[in-house]
Amino acid sequence: AMGKGFAIGSAALTALALFSAYAHSAGLLEKGINLLSPRVVAGLLFGGLLPFVFSSMTLRAVGRAAMKMVAEVRRQFSQIEGLMEGRAEPDAERCVDIATLGALHEMVAPGVLALVVPVVIFFVFGAEALGGVLAGAIVSGVLLAIFMANAGGAWDNGKKYIEKGNMGGKGSPEHNASVIGDTVGDPFKDTSGPSLNILIKLMSMVSLVVAQIGSQ
Repeated sequence: AMGKGFAIGSAALTALALFSAYAHSAGLLEKGINLLSPRVVAGLLFGGLLPFVFSSMTLRAVGRAAMKMVAEVRRQFSQIEGLMEGRAEPDAERCVDIATLGALHEMVAPGVLALVVPVVIFFVFGAEALGGVLAGAIVSGVLLAIFMANAGGAWDNGKKYIEKGNMGGKGSPEHNASVIGDTVGDPFKDTSGPSLNILIKLMSMVSLVVAQIGSQ
């Protein structure tokens, strides 16, 4: 949990450094970015929206992959004789395949989002608009990552606290509620939160590359 905070802080500093490099490559340091420009304001709003869309995509991806795993576990319980009684071994390799392929497949769309958006914004709306997008994405992305890391950790620790015998312990309504909360908390702190660090850094890196291409 402590390490996630350092990761978020380092991602923010890296993104700011890349943003400064982008502004230099795009020729924005001399004239600056006009916050009264409609394109910059639209870019700020759109950039602030991106981390929320990205987080929604990763959370839904976790849900879809988890349901595939649930379906496989149910299949094994129903088709492998003696598994419920402990007399047979489960097909663990199949579960590992589902998790691995699910992770690779479900990350395609969020990855494409982070790669394509800076390119489209730069060549369609200009360097200033992309500067606004990056600024909005960095601000909301860092804050959202901090929120998800802390909220997810709180849900996870709340469940562990109850499972130690507090507030009714295992099997109580409080424990059932904490399990539901941890179902959201785990992808918050382990998937969507950390992936936001990658989002803001990757968008900044792609923006720097397209700015250099555009200036040639």
